[in-house]
Amino acid sequence: MQTQQFEMVAKTFQGLEDVLAEELRSLGAVNVEPGRRMVSFEGDKAMLYRANMCCRTALRILKPIYKFTAANPDELYELIKAFDWSSVLSLDKTFSIDTVSNSDEFTHSRYVTYRVKDGIVDYFRDKLGPESRPRVRLQDADVRINVHIQGERVTVSLDSSGESLHKRGYRVAQTEAPINEVLAAGIILKSGWRGDAPFVDPMCGSGTFVIEAALIAAGINPGVYRRRFAFEAWPDFDAELFDAIYNDESNERTVTHPIIGADMSPKAIAIATENAKSAGVAKYINLEVKPLSQWTDAPENGVLVTNPPYGERISTPDMEGLYSLIGTKLKQVFTGYHAWIIGYREEYFQKIGLAPSLKEPIYNGALECELREYVIFEGDYRSFRREGGHIKTEREQRPERQDRRRGSDREWRDDARRNGFGGKRMDSSRKPFGRGDDRKFGPGREGRPFSRGEEKYRPQKGRFASRVEDNRAETPASENPLAARRNEHALKSILGKEPSLSKDKSGVTFRPRRGWKRPGDKTEPEK
Repeated sequence: MQTQQFEMVAKTFQGLEDVLAEELRSLGAVNVEPGRRMVSFEGDKAMLYRANMCCRTALRILKPIYKFTAANPDELYELIKAFDWSSVLSLDKTFSIDTVSNSDEFTHSRYVTYRVKDGIVDYFRDKLGPESRPRVRLQDADVRINVHIQGERVTVSLDSSGESLHKRGYRVAQTEAPINEVLAAGIILKSGWRGDAPFVDPMCGSGTFVIEAALIAAGINPGVYRRRFAFEAWPDFDAELFDAIYNDESNERTVTHPIIGADMSPKAIAIATENAKSAGVAKYINLEVKPLSQWTDAPENGVLVTNPPYGERISTPDMEGLYSLIGTKLKQVFTGYHAWIIGYREEYFQKIGLAPSLKEPIYNGALECELREYVIFEGDYRSFRREGGHIKTEREQRPERQDRRRGSDREWRDDARRNGFGGKRMDSSRKPFGRGDDRKFGPGREGRPFSRGEEKYRPQKGRFASRVEDNRAETPASENPLAARRNEHALKSILGKEPSLSKDKSGVTFRPRRGWKRPGDKTEPEK
């Protein structure tokens, strides 16, 4: 039986659109089109559930339900009131409204929220009586409505995720200014690392990079830790379909390469250890108290990803000395590595003393940062070239600029699917690090060979992929080596048998899908 296809929008951070698009394509989404801090795509109800469960770089998944143009708040109210809200909301459900406005006519998003709320409430009052209305709830509402306004164009969507998807559910504690889980996973995926080489974060803090790396290497879906998604309160929620997707372990596999995290703070390592145990991946991660200055060796030919202090919320007495030490250790200890470093200040990056092979603008919270890749080859650059290595010049690397201007109103629907539903637009010409750097390099040029180390860790798809054929075989999936971390009662109800392995030493259990009462019902799962 053919299922109904509909439009969806996945929100993400600026700089991760291409990575998210590849994730969605791999899940089976169609008509995938990256935009600005979002990716539009199409699929069925199963695709909606998979996008929430499986996407590592999505912040939330929206389902547009109503599009129109409004010239002023009164017209907005009337058109909202004209929609059939009984199709998505009932009197026994609570709702909340999130508004993003980029318009000269609608300058106050809070006022827009009030007018939309009035339109929804008055719809039910007119239809069912003056005392009949659903209740507004600011936190943990049953139905979350997203309103996006671009000029006079209004798009109303249902938020299928609820809380932002970066809130995986495994973090039990954190250090000051931890990196966002979605951003951490996006940087790892952008590096091309998929668990096929050693992974190191020598300044791991609360362990976000190493935990996300372990989830990627083991093929664990990030959504397994969450207690609920907003779509579970929708009238058309298919519990059986979602249970099948939730308990699908077909992509899980054995972790075969070391994942190493270190930090100079014993408190940070203690927090990282607790978070790794909560995520059920502590057995895959080696954590230790170890200042960067004490690193003398590392596993060969790996990938290093780290988020050093910027001198903003976290600082050290000698920031320039820290970045100089990073450069020294990259050259002396991490030879043969691809190192990915996210930073905020150009003057600190300069202290690393190495020419980056890639510079990518990326946001970390409100800070306009930059992600840089360093290919740490052994010997001098001439020897590297003689062995077949090649680094592009800045002119070769620079992509063609795309025209993002919007078309006419008649073209709005297609254009909105490509570029709409995001927040306020940023000036694409803005450069966080000022004047360009003549040492900005990129990966190998078509027709030029790559060195073995350079080619191994390039992304397999997208803008940063190499242009030479990659003959690496895909890592075969194991026979559910991680089944122990699932809830025993949920597995018994589905398979009629106990998990194939014993419970993880960490004692972590996950949400039982079947027989679970709705949030708010303070009862235990049925056994």
